[in-house]
Amino acid sequence: MKNHAFPTTPAGRLKLFFTFKDSRWEDLTKDSWLKTVYRDLSAGLIVAMTAIPMAMGFAIAMGMRPEHGIIAGALACVVGRTFGGSKYQVYGPTAAFIPVIAALIAKYGPANGGVFEEAHGFLVFVSILSGIILIVLGIFGVGKYAKLVPNSIIVGFTVGIAVAIALTNFKDILGLKSFSVLLGQTSGFWNKMNYALDNLGVINGWAVIIGILTFVLTKGLLRISIFIPGPVIAMAAATILTSTVLADKNIILVKDLYGSIPNNFFVFTAPHLPTITLGVVVDIFYFVGAIVFVSGVESILCSSMADKLAENKKTPFNPDKEFFGQGLVQIITPLVQGFPCTGALARTATSIKAGARTPLAGYFKAILKLTMAYYLAQYLELIPMACIGGILVWVASNMIKPAEIREIKHLGKFEFSMMLYTAVMVPMTDFLTGVLSALIIYFVVKKFYSKKTPSTSKLSLDVADN
Repeated sequence: MKNHAFPTTPAGRLKLFFTFKDSRWEDLTKDSWLKTVYRDLSAGLIVAMTAIPMAMGFAIAMGMRPEHGIIAGALACVVGRTFGGSKYQVYGPTAAFIPVIAALIAKYGPANGGVFEEAHGFLVFVSILSGIILIVLGIFGVGKYAKLVPNSIIVGFTVGIAVAIALTNFKDILGLKSFSVLLGQTSGFWNKMNYALDNLGVINGWAVIIGILTFVLTKGLLRISIFIPGPVIAMAAATILTSTVLADKNIILVKDLYGSIPNNFFVFTAPHLPTITLGVVVDIFYFVGAIVFVSGVESILCSSMADKLAENKKTPFNPDKEFFGQGLVQIITPLVQGFPCTGALARTATSIKAGARTPLAGYFKAILKLTMAYYLAQYLELIPMACIGGILVWVASNMIKPAEIREIKHLGKFEFSMMLYTAVMVPMTDFLTGVLSALIIYFVVKKFYSKKTPSTSKLSLDVADN
């Protein structure tokens, strides 16, 4: 990858941030434009088909409505591709945001005696604040510091999120009467787990079959080829089976919980600020901090991975511009009945493997996704909840990568123990508590040992390379 000097002053950065045709488009030349556009179109189509069921699943897991995930993924990709710092990155709903958004919706929504619309408005409010902070950080060149988060904590965080997603979505695969969960009478990781355990006697065996079928079919088809839209085929098969052969088996459908799925996606959602109390102020700091952290770290991680996977030999991604783009994503996307989004690792990898070369792939993905969702809206409500659960468990299974865990283990006992600590604390407590406590322990211990044994490298990690 060639060296490239990005602007080093706030004014220079700001000018670059508003430059649409920059180095991200360097692969779109007069000689290769037709081939590049075709490859980007193909990649956009593949990712769009994969993204619809995943976006619905993420939205539901966050306590949102299915259509919120569809519009969030499409709009975030347009904004991120326009103002972000990566050629290849695909933006959309991600698993890392599930515990953050779910906690906010549960606390300020029906689960705590509130109203969903007001909880959504509060999410919009904290997301806008997060976006402003990210923009300021990008302007002042803070983007590169996101690389300083130790890899052991990133891997532990990912494993912890995966475990939480898998466990909290088993209720849907088991076919439990989860109306009360989604209507707000049950919220939080442990409450949902207790709810599932208390209702094991009413497991719907047919729903279990649908959930397992979705998981196996999705995983199996994508192993054959990334050009096969595994989640879409699995979703279609599960929906057809539930609507025909299993029509009388009392399998819970999306429409049973959310009613019809509208196709008027672009609806303005105003920010809402609850009555100011000390608790609300604390929550604002908490949720803004969580959104900024996830946005910054995951987008930089995804952009770095994308450059390596695409074997980018030209201009690398710009971390400061990526922060700026992330800020606009967090400001604009929630205002149109969406929620915070960031770079999606799996969808970015799929896009690159499908041939994506420029930001055009992201635009194609957004347009094709909205077009398909618009015409399929009446059928999306027929999807069984067990299918959504199966897709989310598949997502969770892909988040745990044995090779990454082995790599951390080879770094030494300290790095491995920090990974395990983070992986346990994230689902046991909450996202920010788990990650922040891990970071504090990591850097305190690292500083202590570096003073005590400055020549010893077993307990240290060159975080600048992560």
